Amino acid sequence: MHDQYQGGTIVIRELLHNNLRQYGMVAALLLIMLLFQILTAGTLLKPLNITNLILQNSYILVLAVGMVIVIITGHIDLSVGSIAAFIGAISAILMVQLHVHPFLAVILCLALGALIGAWQGFWVAYVKIPAFIVTLAGMLLFRGLTLVALEGQSIAPFPNAFQQMSSGFIPDFFGGESLHIFSLVIGALLSLIFIYREVKNRNKRMKYDYNVLPQKLFIAKIIALVAVINVFTYILASYKGIPNILVILFVLIAAYTFVMNKTVIGRHIYAVGGNAKAAGLSGVNTKRVTFWVFVNMGVLSALSGMIFAARLDAATPKAGTLFELDAIAASFIGGASAYGGIGTVTGAVVGGLVMGVMNNGMSIIGLGIDWQQAIKGLVLLLAVAFDIFNKNRSS
Repeated sequence: MHDQYQGGTIVIRELLHNNLRQYGMVAALLLIMLLFQILTAGTLLKPLNITNLILQNSYILVLAVGMVIVIITGHIDLSVGSIAAFIGAISAILMVQLHVHPFLAVILCLALGALIGAWQGFWVAYVKIPAFIVTLAGMLLFRGLTLVALEGQSIAPFPNAFQQMSSGFIPDFFGGESLHIFSLVIGALLSLIFIYREVKNRNKRMKYDYNVLPQKLFIAKIIALVAVINVFTYILASYKGIPNILVILFVLIAAYTFVMNKTVIGRHIYAVGGNAKAAGLSGVNTKRVTFWVFVNMGVLSALSGMIFAARLDAATPKAGTLFELDAIAASFIGGASAYGGIGTVTGAVVGGLVMGVMNNGMSIIGLGIDWQQAIKGLVLLLAVAFDIFNKNRSS
């Protein structure tokens, strides 16, 4: 019995040590939410405000997914906000002025984002110009092109079908009145899928004699996370249900998490960020990996720009301002290393949520934008300092 307890303690200690940054940020997010729930007298976690949090931060979370991959490879992208603004302007010209069908316009804009990413990726990967310089030039270039395309004025309104991407909700197929029943059903289904995957992964790890959580802790973890899933869907169901943008975010996070954790290209990205020379000697085409990482960033910048334009129902010259800094901050706060080679998609999303909850909570309690910026800057500095501290301690 004592040996079993001691073994469980060792497993927990190893898990905490190996995932300290990720667990730490999840704990920080929960504490920040609890703090602002108290300071806002319960306003933060009201169904309407939770839905607004998702809608307000969706375009930053999309950028954070791409940015963390760029940072993992050891690069940075300062142009994402300007690209988002430029693509938003192009989408408005296509749909509002040229009356192109929204679906076709979205496809064209994503393709244009890929081309922009390929343009920047070429200079970084093949010409070997530092990404900081290339994307700084891109930030200026595409901000200027946005002003040229819009001629200094906003273009609005977008077709309703396009607006629904950012502000629409999944319909309730069960016809619920006070509660959105379909959202509750989705929560139950997600819970079953989560339990199945966790049990399957645990059995697989046990089969190959890997360390796993003790059974009681494993059950407690399952119960806690299933409760979180269902409480979250209940809160959404109490308002209008699951927003369309949340479905897009869920698909993106799941897809990119799978790619980074389970595929060859994901391992190559981590290898390039960890040690590009060693990766090259191991047979990894480092130039091609870097090139496609920037192409991917261009596509996600385009998607972010369209989400923002759809939410605003207008393309404006000021769109995308400081988006790049929010995405970079989300990535670092979520556990990405300033040295490259370390980071996760889910960590970047958690980092983005930390920033989003802080913005929302500080706005509700009436804190000025000046103090908001100062506090966010301090949080970012502490997150990176924590990364440096961990790196020095482990070495």
